[in-house]
Amino acid sequence: MKAVRAKTPRRPALKKPSNPSLKDPVGVYCRVRPLSRPDQECCIEVINETTVQIHPPDGYRIFRNGEYRETQYSFKEVFGTLVVQKELFDVVAKPLVEDLIRGKNGLLFTYGVTGSGKTHTMTGSPGDGGLLPRCLDMIFNSIGPFQAKRFVFKLDDKNGVDVQCEVDALLERQKRDAMPVPKTPSGKRQIDPEFADMINVQDHCKVEEVDEDNVYSVFVSYIEIYNNYIYDLLEEAPFDPIKPKWNNCNTPVRNGDFIPPQSKILREDQNHNMYVTGCTEVEVKSTEEAFEVFWRGQKKRRIANTQLNRESSRSHSVFIIKLAQAPLDADGDNVLQEKEQITLSQLSLVDLAGSERTNRTKAEGNRLREAGNINQSLMTLRTCIEVLRENQMYGTNKMVPYRDSKLTHLFKNYFDGEGKVRMIVCVNPKAEDYEESLQVMRFAEMTQEVEVARPVDRPLCGLTPGRRFRNQAFREELSRKLEMRGGPINGETEEQSVSEMFLQNFPPLPSCELLDVNDDQTLPKLIEVLEKRHKLRQMLSEEFAKNVLAFKTMLQEFDSSVVSKENYIQGKLSEKEKTIAGQKMELERLEKKIKTLEYKIEILEKTATIYEEDKRNLQQELESKSQKLQRQASDKRRLEARLQGMVTETTMKWEKECERRVAAKQLEMQNKLWVKDEKLKQLKAIVTEPKNEKPERPSRERDREKPVQRSVSPSPVPNAPPVRLRHRRSRSAGERWVDHKPPSNLPTETVMQPHVPHAITVAAASEKALAKCDKYMLTHQELASDGEIETKLIKGDVFKTRGGGQAVQFTEIETLKQESPTGRKRRSSPSNPDPPEDAADSEWTDVETRCSVAVEMRAGSALGPGYQHHAQPKRRKP
Repeated sequence: MKAVRAKTPRRPALKKPSNPSLKDPVGVYCRVRPLSRPDQECCIEVINETTVQIHPPDGYRIFRNGEYRETQYSFKEVFGTLVVQKELFDVVAKPLVEDLIRGKNGLLFTYGVTGSGKTHTMTGSPGDGGLLPRCLDMIFNSIGPFQAKRFVFKLDDKNGVDVQCEVDALLERQKRDAMPVPKTPSGKRQIDPEFADMINVQDHCKVEEVDEDNVYSVFVSYIEIYNNYIYDLLEEAPFDPIKPKWNNCNTPVRNGDFIPPQSKILREDQNHNMYVTGCTEVEVKSTEEAFEVFWRGQKKRRIANTQLNRESSRSHSVFIIKLAQAPLDADGDNVLQEKEQITLSQLSLVDLAGSERTNRTKAEGNRLREAGNINQSLMTLRTCIEVLRENQMYGTNKMVPYRDSKLTHLFKNYFDGEGKVRMIVCVNPKAEDYEESLQVMRFAEMTQEVEVARPVDRPLCGLTPGRRFRNQAFREELSRKLEMRGGPINGETEEQSVSEMFLQNFPPLPSCELLDVNDDQTLPKLIEVLEKRHKLRQMLSEEFAKNVLAFKTMLQEFDSSVVSKENYIQGKLSEKEKTIAGQKMELERLEKKIKTLEYKIEILEKTATIYEEDKRNLQQELESKSQKLQRQASDKRRLEARLQGMVTETTMKWEKECERRVAAKQLEMQNKLWVKDEKLKQLKAIVTEPKNEKPERPSRERDREKPVQRSVSPSPVPNAPPVRLRHRRSRSAGERWVDHKPPSNLPTETVMQPHVPHAITVAAASEKALAKCDKYMLTHQELASDGEIETKLIKGDVFKTRGGGQAVQFTEIETLKQESPTGRKRRSSPSNPDPPEDAADSEWTDVETRCSVAVEMRAGSALGPGYQHHAQPKRRKP
């Protein structure tokens, strides 16, 4: 069993720099395709360069009870039915290609209903290339003379790029040339006539400002998202004879060697960018080569025939163009072997599948499942745009559901600020697509409100600009100088010219033909020429030997100088190596010190974090306690104010009560003083009255005929009203009463007793007794301050309650009080022997009769208890 190795934690890498303060809205453009038939009803009208108006068709208005509502939608620019592909490319795609060459990313996708012209806009048609071939043509027109050789740039499997040296690149090229696979088209090969008209662009559009000191390489890949799965359209699937080669309709597949590719997965690189792992990426060197790669994948893309479109795209296609660029070294000859200087930018061209309604396409089976997945992925894209718009407009921080669909998950980096985003909304103005076009317009107009952070420009490498052309100029000047001195640089040409010059220095050979035996001139002439040649050869040999000796001497001197220079350089190198070793040791020491300081900083940061947390907690606790103290202080103030009010109210109440009690007490004391004064006066009258030796007792008849009249004593209160005599009996004798006499009452044995006629006497109140009467009286006894028994008659009215019971409402209180004097005294007889008639009549009046006083409290009096008194003579028994 293979051991599972634990994953090494990834260091958080910095993302591509972007400027969050500078944001650009998503550029949304609208393109209206022409009607397929001139007699079709149109529901979309172009108002101006930025506005379209959509109105319901006639049949729709009849169905909707005659409603007619025209709606206008605004875009960055609107392209009508007469707009050509070049004009659309110049406005929409050309700025994205310029940003691609400057090292920035871009995303361009077409969106619309089925049959609205999305694929035509992206790919084009024969004789009228779309945005994709025009983008490729502009790229290669711009970087054509500055392209690197094949395999100088090599993409890795982690969405990165490396630079190879010339030797490794040469080995890669030789290995590729030895493979039997068909090569991509070059400039000398015949272009496939199927797409030759699409890439035959005569505009020769290119970027004006291209960094001439960089080398470039272009890589292309082509994928599709089908049923929310990612497939590589450039993958060459091997032939498997075991697998059945039948399609979904139980018919043989035309190409038996074709096996559907396996789905790919999305991964995140070290810069947190999304990429398709294991995707085929082909290095291309021309527009023709790149478009042939695209066309090879286009043949594998899934399309189907529906009721709305004969060739309806059943998947989202993504054509990715990656541009790798790196600066040349200081000499301008080779690529700089530093990975940090490599810039990798990409342009994604997306052709989205059209949204559709299954009741119109009559889809069923696999077509129905494809339509459901297409609509689901487009709905996820719409949801992500809505959440981004809400977060930016209202300051919320909702999570954007990128992972709900492979389409949105792949391009989430663009919406997070990794490049420009542009969308072309393709609409079909025919009346049958009114409702679908209305939804597309609403989504497109909402997309314009989403803003994407603008990426910053890549930093400069720091080398001298213009080094490539200076190097080329230096080589041309060197070739010219060498040609002036001795010929061109080519070795074969030089050797040929030296041999020709050497042969031209020898004398020409005479004719060697002997026509006569007696000819004695030809041979001597030949001998003479050969001798001259021999002498010339000896001279050349001697000169050559001298030259060789001189050259050897020069070589020895050069060797000695080279050795001395090597020794000097070696010494310098050893010194430099020692310096480098010392600097390395210093660097190691500084690195260790940096690590130690970083560790200390980390500890201090953790400590500071802990302290800050404690500080926040203490501040929160202090704030809570301060708020609590403030609440307590406010409660205390409110309580103090309330208590102060209560104290003030109570003080005023008790002051009034004390004043009332003092007044009542003063009145009571005045009455008592008056009673005492009255008693003293009567005593004084009794004591000072003259006595007869034989007093005669008046007869009863006399008493009956003429009762003793006593004058009423004056009131102690000045200007007091006269006291009215009252009989102690009930004032409601004709009514039915309940006479409640508790058993604890004591008999008073007084002459006057409370008597109520027609009364029901009870010892305890009962509902039965109360139901029969309409008046109630309670007899209550208590001990007064002077020790006498005080009887109170508490009276009230009886009435019925709503619940069927009886209730008593008290109305008045009568008070009966009895006073008993300590003894009986007679009046002394006055000195006057002839008392007046009144005195004779009153001499038999005893002290008890004179001193008996009845006191009654007035019921309902607000001024306190009032007192009335009257004295009645005591009748004698017959």
